[in-house]
Amino acid sequence: MNHDHYSDDLIRHVLDSARTIAVVGATADPAKPSFYVMKYLHDRGHRVIPVNPALVGRTVLGQTAYASLADLPERPDMVDIFRRADAAGEVAVEAATRGIPFIWMQLGIRNDAAAAKAEALGSTVIMDRCPMIEVPRLYR
Repeated sequence: MNHDHYSDDLIRHVLDSARTIAVVGATADPAKPSFYVMKYLHDRGHRVIPVNPALVGRTVLGQTAYASLADLPERPDMVDIFRRADAAGEVAVEAATRGIPFIWMQLGIRNDAAAAKAEALGSTVIMDRCPMIEVPRLYR
């Protein structure tokens, strides 16, 4: 896949298909991007699952937080990653290994080697984009 350009149809397909989204690097701090993107997705009707070892046992937006993807009680449709590129790559490959169909790396996050591995395992990868920007652009 060409990660320098994504078609609007592909972005729409990912956003429309991802009903349950695990947010890796989630926070309970409403001033931080991972929180307000998670809240935006939640308010749009997606079920969001916070993933952050520092939040284990707490709830964020009414959802229990988990330490890792391995701890989730169900497989989400998408993983939205708020981590540095090297850590995001590890999460992306783990997500693909777990059969998660869509992997999204936030603005400024790109790991082409991990994307290639995840795609070889059958996942669709979007990098350096934010769903909170894409939704209003595509669904005017």
